Amino acid sequence: MTGRLVVCPTPIGNLGDVTPRVVEALREADVVACEDTRRTGLLLERLGVEARGRLVSFHEHNERSRAEGLVERIDGGAVVALVTDAGMPAISDPGWVLVHACAQAGARVEVLPGASAVLVALVASALPADRWAFVGFLPRKAGELAALWRRAETVVAFESPRRVAASLASLAVADPARPVAVCRELTKLHEEVVRGTAGELASRYAGADVRGEVVLVVGGAPAGSADLGRAVEAVRALVEAGARARPAAGVVAALTGVSANDLYREVAASSARGLR
Repeated sequence: MTGRLVVCPTPIGNLGDVTPRVVEALREADVVACEDTRRTGLLLERLGVEARGRLVSFHEHNERSRAEGLVERIDGGAVVALVTDAGMPAISDPGWVLVHACAQAGARVEVLPGASAVLVALVASALPADRWAFVGFLPRKAGELAALWRRAETVVAFESPRRVAASLASLAVADPARPVAVCRELTKLHEEVVRGTAGELASRYAGADVRGEVVLVVGGAPAGSADLGRAVEAVRALVEAGARARPAAGVVAALTGVSANDLYREVAASSARGLR
């Protein structure tokens, strides 16, 4: 068969989730480009797939330098299987650079379906899945996080276990009644899905020792929240340009229909937080 890149999702926890097509692709590949050669070597051993001499490291620190050589091997007729430590490559993991390089070079790319913590968490959350967005890892800046909480669609995000409490506290400040699910160690022995309001879960996880891999799923902001967010940003822009907060809130309120008092309180509260 002609050379090609085969993107192979690997189990996010339970080894039984690997598909027969992925096993076949790993067995037949000339090269297996992997995030961690030791971890992938153990996976192949458990699957009964020979790994010797076929593993090539391909991670966030070397993917740009390695991509060109892998594309050349594909052009020469080699079959390259791409895996990461868990889940679908290129989804908050290395892989996009190589897929893009193959596409630019006109090389064949085959993507196999398989495990993804994003989709598992979205469905397990019991939150609306008709409109949703995956945002990778949550931003660290308070302003970016606050903007995220104003999105109207369901938001799915990865989060460090050390920051779960802080992220939930941020959401609780924005909207304590917002539905949210904390999905931890999906498909593994200690899998846990905790659902509740932002206020409830912020209290539950405050000071908690959270361990394992975490996916947060946050319900969309209620109707009108996005309008409030944009109006608050407009007031902030006027204040930064030299206007006084209360008159600026009145002007924006007249243009948007959002309460001037609500706008003033939001801007005053954010300014107070920035001084702390």
